[in-house]
Amino acid sequence: MVIAIGFEGSANKLGIGIVKDGEVLSNCRRTYITPPGAGFLPRETAQHHRENILEVLKEALDEAKIYVKDIDVVCYTKGPGMGAPLASVAVVARTLAQLWNKPLLGVNHCIGHIEMGRLITGAENPTILYVSGGNTQVIAFSRNRYRIVGETIDIAVGNCLDRFARILKLSNAPSPGYNIEQLAKKGKKLISLPYCVKGMDVSFSGILTYMEERANQLLKDGYTKEDLCFSLQEHVFAMLIETSERALAHCNSKEVLIVGGVGCNERLQEMMDIMCKERDAKLFATDERFCIDNGVMIAHAGAEMFQSGTRMSWEDCTITQRYRTDAVVTTWRRE
Repeated sequence: MVIAIGFEGSANKLGIGIVKDGEVLSNCRRTYITPPGAGFLPRETAQHHRENILEVLKEALDEAKIYVKDIDVVCYTKGPGMGAPLASVAVVARTLAQLWNKPLLGVNHCIGHIEMGRLITGAENPTILYVSGGNTQVIAFSRNRYRIVGETIDIAVGNCLDRFARILKLSNAPSPGYNIEQLAKKGKKLISLPYCVKGMDVSFSGILTYMEERANQLLKDGYTKEDLCFSLQEHVFAMLIETSERALAHCNSKEVLIVGGVGCNERLQEMMDIMCKERDAKLFATDERFCIDNGVMIAHAGAEMFQSGTRMSWEDCTITQRYRTDAVVTTWRRE
């Protein structure tokens, strides 16, 4: 039996979660929300995490109904992510590991999403679409690593949606992507937009620039904000479905798992489900409790690492803004 506590703070979500042998004991979170039209910057985001982390820690321990002595390992997000927020949370995790005299493990953020998705949905060996504000990857498991078989060559799909929300001055509460999704449900006119798939890779900067330059004129021409959101979603999600379908066929897989913050989007799930049914495959996805950045995914992935014998020296418990999914040897998984 392993009880792990996980600290996540790679972007604007601060999360602390506790797991006990795959059972979620607590999953507490705070989100740094900026005014409409503004994104979140590293310094202010890190300040938000510092100001809230002790309160969230107390909340997580209270909700889990455990004592510090019960915890076996402290886990934190090593990367990828924004430097200042990552560091602000890692400092707390390192300090607590020393105060509590517990082992410390740095967890890959992307691996955290994947392992949480597998735990919650029960997917065994899926082709994975990982879509968030900072990452867009199509992933398959092979030879003890999660291999990236396709990815964005410029910006992530979540970043594309967030930046378009700023153009329309949409609220950042609860998230810009969620507000785009709600408007898109009311869209009726599909605008033809640039579509960029290059082999297994996708590009979103062109479609974003196209929309940035034409949004105001399109609104003057009689298109609504709902139409613009609908059209953008349909195009970027179609790119993701195309590359996912190609990976599914190449890997001869019968399962697709969507993880990451954008994975909550009901339209993305609907489009992926249509593709899966056409290929006699099954779709697995989670809701906002587990697809949006959270501490419990770091705790669970860290617990898996810990149980498989992974240990980290103090010198290795650092952070890195660039930490590839395929850089991690999955000691807890075999072919």
